[in-house]
Amino acid sequence: MPEETLDKLRDEAADCRRCPLWKDATQTVFGEGPADARIMLVGEQPGDQEDLAGRPFVGPAGRMLDRALEAAGIDRGSIYVTNAVKHFKFQPRGKRRLHSKPNAGEIKACRWWIDRERRLIRPSVIVAMGATAAYSLLGRTITIGRERGKPIPIGEGETGWVTVHPSYLLRIRDEADAKEAFARFVDDLAMAARGR
Repeated sequence: MPEETLDKLRDEAADCRRCPLWKDATQTVFGEGPADARIMLVGEQPGDQEDLAGRPFVGPAGRMLDRALEAAGIDRGSIYVTNAVKHFKFQPRGKRRLHSKPNAGEIKACRWWIDRERRLIRPSVIVAMGATAAYSLLGRTITIGRERGKPIPIGEGETGWVTVHPSYLLRIRDEADAKEAFARFVDDLAMAARGR
């Protein structure tokens, strides 16, 4: 049997039919980054711009994530970035497609891909950004506020960390609150990268 690689896994995922989300999505949005990344970031699902581009975290939440990674001293090119769900789930609103949260069945169906990405990359640190990502990695519902900032053993040699999703930061309207939430997100990423 040929050795599995990220490229082969990405090609296989392009034809994924494990749940119905593929029917309305433009394409599968697979993870990206080095195959030997020490850190893996897991978001919820691709958004509208990611669905069109075929790459994770290239829209507004991706720009927020890039700002936070830079502030935390983490090179995005050195980490692996992916999502718990590989297809965009949305509700049409006129010409716009508005994000719709994946359900437990969709998350479980896509866990097949996350588990295989983890086996290939073998990161020592996995950061779950948001409740959907945490559910995918831990197999249970968690409260972000309760688990945030604490290392969670999640696999052989892997330590998990839970934080908010960068899209959460985009929804904060009060400037002072937004600045504080962004600083805390940066601290979460830096703490995970340090392993403490």
